[in-house]
Order: sequence, then structure tokens, then C-alpha cells
Amino acid sequence: MPKLYYDDDIDATILNDKIVAVLGYGSQGHAHALNLKDSGFEVVVGLYEGSPSKSKAEQAGLKVLSNSEAVRKADVISFCLPDTVQSKVYSEEVEPNLQPEKALLFAHGFTIHYGQIKPPSSVDVVMIAPKAPGHRVRAVFERGLGVPCLIAIHQDASGNARDKALAYGKGLGGGRAGILDTTFKEETETDLFGEQAVLCGGVTELIKAGYEVLTEAGYQPESAYFEVLHELKLIVDLIYQGGLGYMRYSVSDTAEFGDYTRGPKVIDANVKENMRKILDEIQSGEFAREWISENDEGLHRFKRMRKDNTEHPVEKIGKQLRDMMPWLESTT
Repeated sequence: MPKLYYDDDIDATILNDKIVAVLGYGSQGHAHALNLKDSGFEVVVGLYEGSPSKSKAEQAGLKVLSNSEAVRKADVISFCLPDTVQSKVYSEEVEPNLQPEKALLFAHGFTIHYGQIKPPSSVDVVMIAPKAPGHRVRAVFERGLGVPCLIAIHQDASGNARDKALAYGKGLGGGRAGILDTTFKEETETDLFGEQAVLCGGVTELIKAGYEVLTEAGYQPESAYFEVLHELKLIVDLIYQGGLGYMRYSVSDTAEFGDYTRGPKVIDANVKENMRKILDEIQSGEFAREWISENDEGLHRFKRMRKDNTEHPVEKIGKQLRDMMPWLESTT
């Protein structure tokens, strides 16, 4: 069974008197920087010239430097940047300022696993990947809790790479919930699969298809929205709290019977085979090449798909209904 690390298993003193540079101050970056700062780490934030995030970071009490300056100053360089810009930032601002036995830390394995960044053998290359969006990482930490994290060691130049990564994970709050051993390959490929087949791609397509089936059958758009989208949070919260069994215990027997008998007709063997194809594309690097190419070509297809999806009827009726439910803001 993979090793799980908790706060009591981790000695964070290895990063005493060390400086951590968090590159980026977006969703993950702000959470990493603030959690580490509150845990007593010396933190600087690296940003590009003219970044609108500079004032936000400074108002939070953080020291902001250019990416190059942050790398020169720090012992641990944490990449909290979008996958698509990491390679450019690394080649232009990180690599020229990298000294032996510094540590490169990643919150996601994409650029290392797919060879977009190839660090020298003289530095540690590790990963601490929180299993939650950045705002959640921060909010849970402020309540004295933490979100689970994954740890992976790609390169151990110093002989202390794991200890450094664990110390960082403890500072982030991960040791309160558990830090699980994995690899860059496993984290990257399972993360992409989860996003594409279930959590984002799978769920959104299921919602849109359900909405279309109901409205095309003549049911009110409002009723369709409530049934296939609005109530999804109730079900997901139950699953999050106690797994599939707790959700089924909590819903009606009618709903549970429909789950068992009709669910497999929607998610059938064909769907599972399509999922395997998606996983094959991730494992072969085909998806990574497609996504990198899309960025290199200006994101035209991506922007068109984003626009098309914002104009789907379920989004339009949803906005109207949510505008009448101001209490939703307090539940997110």
C-alpha cells in the first residue's frame, strides 16, 4: 500500500532558514504562498513584469520579485504557473539562474512528464500536488485543516529531496489530511483522465445531454435545469462526505433503484471503451501534443469551443435562475 505522511511524520526544519519562491499568484500560487507564509516559511513571490497580481500579493504581506530574482534568491522554486507557460518561464528566467542543489517543485507533473522542462541533474525535482483548487486549499487551511496532497520525487540530487517536499507539503497544510506517495507519471495521467472523462468533460456533457433530452421532450427549461444541474451539488456533496454508499443511503429507494437499473444503460460498455481511448491518448502523449500545439497556434479552437459552450441553453437559463438565488454565493 502506498505510504501516507501526516504532520507527525514530517520534520519541516529542513527548510528552516531557506527561502521558497512561488512563481505565479493565481489560484494555486496565492494559496501556496499564503499557507507557507502562515506556517512560518520565508516566502517570496515571482511574477512577470507588469503582472496585475503584484499589488494583491504585496497587500497580503508578501515580497514580490521578478521571476529571475526570485529564482536567484530562493532555495526551493515552486511552479504554480499554467502548464502552457511553464516551459517558456523555465528556459528564459529559471534555467539561467539555477544553482546546484536547489529544488524545483511542481504542483502538477505535466511539463516534467511530457518533457517540456528538462532540469539539470544537479537539482532536486519534486512534486506536491494538492487535490483541490487553490481557493479551497487556502480556505481549508484557514480553518485549521488541510486538503490531501500527492508527493512525487523525479530527481534527488541533494539526497534530501523527499524531506524538502514533505516539509513544503506540511507548510501547505497537506500533512493535516495526508500526503500520498505517487509518481509524476501517475499523477499527470490520472489527473488528466479524471478531468477529461469524469470531473469536467464527462460531467458537463452528461448535464448538457440530460438538459437537451428533457427540453426536446417538451419539459420546461427551468425544470430541466433544476433536475440535471442544480441538484447535482446535493448528490456530489453526499458522495464527497461518505462515498457512493452514503449517497444511496441518503436518497429515496426509488432513486436508488433507478441508479442501479438505469445508470448502466447510460454509462455502458461503449462509454467505458471511449474512456479507455481517452486514457490511451493521455498515455501516448497525443493529448499533450494537441494541447501544446493549440497554444502555439493561438488557442483559436479553444476560444471558439469556450464561446460555444457559454452559449448553450443550460448556461443561459442557469444564469437567470441563479440571479434569483443570491444565497448561492454563501454556499460556494
